[in-house]
Amino acid sequence: MMKKILLAGTLLLSIQSYAQLPEDAIRYSWLTPNGTARSTAIGGALTALGGDLQSMFVNPAGLGQFKTSELVLTPGFSFSNNKANYLGGSDKDAKSGMAFGTTGFVFGSPRWQFGIGITKTANFNSNIAYNGVNNQSSYSEKYLEELINNNVTDPNQAAQNYPYGPSLAINTFLVEPDLDASGNATGYYSLSTPNTGVKQEQVINTSGGITSFGFSVSRNLSDKFFFGGSFTLDYITYKRDQTFRESDNTTNPANDFNYFSAQETLETTGQGITLRLGILYKPIETIRLGLAFHTPTFYNMKDVYTTTVRTDLEGYAGPGELFQSSTDIVGGPGQYNYTYNNPLRVMAGFAYVLREDKDVTRQRGFLSLDVEYLNYGSNKFQDESFSSSGTYFSDLNATIKDIYKNALNVRVGGELKFNIWMVRAGFGYFANPYKDPELKGNRMNLSGGFGYRNKGIFADLTYVHQLVQDGFYPYRLENGFYAPVTTKSGIGNVVATVGFKF
Repeated sequence: MMKKILLAGTLLLSIQSYAQLPEDAIRYSWLTPNGTARSTAIGGALTALGGDLQSMFVNPAGLGQFKTSELVLTPGFSFSNNKANYLGGSDKDAKSGMAFGTTGFVFGSPRWQFGIGITKTANFNSNIAYNGVNNQSSYSEKYLEELINNNVTDPNQAAQNYPYGPSLAINTFLVEPDLDASGNATGYYSLSTPNTGVKQEQVINTSGGITSFGFSVSRNLSDKFFFGGSFTLDYITYKRDQTFRESDNTTNPANDFNYFSAQETLETTGQGITLRLGILYKPIETIRLGLAFHTPTFYNMKDVYTTTVRTDLEGYAGPGELFQSSTDIVGGPGQYNYTYNNPLRVMAGFAYVLREDKDVTRQRGFLSLDVEYLNYGSNKFQDESFSSSGTYFSDLNATIKDIYKNALNVRVGGELKFNIWMVRAGFGYFANPYKDPELKGNRMNLSGGFGYRNKGIFADLTYVHQLVQDGFYPYRLENGFYAPVTTKSGIGNVVATVGFKF
């Protein structure tokens, strides 16, 4: 049933003109943001707590806790190890690089507070590799389905009108037409040999992230009620270079198939805006309650993409390797402009402060809990005129609604204070966004760190270990077998914050 849903309408029959797929929606909405070292150490549970620059990206009412001004700097370093499983085979890969957390300035006063800051809300740096043996289908069958379902009977049209898939397979002889006496194609077939087994392998290298630059204002009413709002400019950069290779799994040197590979490059850029609104209430000195709303981020997006197919058919169409790129047909990379909205987020928080007193030296710590709700099925793509009435985008959005679900994310953390030193720990759970029972996804953050506060200077150091379970389909077929890749990742982040009070 789920496989039929994934193929709603003409979604998979339009990939020669569009690069957007349902997986893009999860990439830009299933987020585990960075923050300051303090906020990261407590699992990001800031909705009711406040008092941290990261509050402007969670619950901006939390800036109302500031009575003095602060300058905050947060460098970091991340590294990941990924294991992927596919059809009984497995492989590992890794990637590391510099990162940064929330950095900026807060102007504090007894009544009004203003903040300006920048943070990384998503990190796309990853390497994934996997392999397996498939004796039920070939990656090339998606080219056959596209030609057959579009009723392409003219071989010349098949060789020119689908420059990001079937045309490349036709021109490198991986896919051949069945011709009648008039030279018209009555069907198409692939030279790949899944009936005797093909080894399928893929390497996916990605980089980039989402960076948010924000402005916040908050209001403190008698140290009881705090109101705040943030306006952020959000920037997406995403680069992906992936190569899928399929090779003959037999030792037969004369069955007209040795291997083929399909390499795809994609570079996505986007600019968006988000509004965050929040309230924080202290019914008594030891209790804080918080509520925050994040509007969908409204992005203008641009994709630039190419596809290249290489084949070795053991002399079927001549000796050696055959090669063709989409740029040979269209004269350059493909480009497409569109819009994208991620889901509305609602956050509620509770915090208990241990021995709170207006003299902060007598505070002994806190416990904080956040619950976040969002519906991943509400992700939405439109063309650049903000219309989703076209067949492709209406089918894409319907597919997203059918395969993704709503989720509750939970973050919890705490701190113990020993005079000028603090120790912290936190946990975050980001729930499965998929309805498909074959895809299981969740993310868990385990964090810990310590901090130092003395005479207007503070420093914090945190380590976060993220455990990620996810999955995706390398290709989908309307009338054939296809299998998921399951991935497990361990991602480490070292985050340091240095700050100065004024």
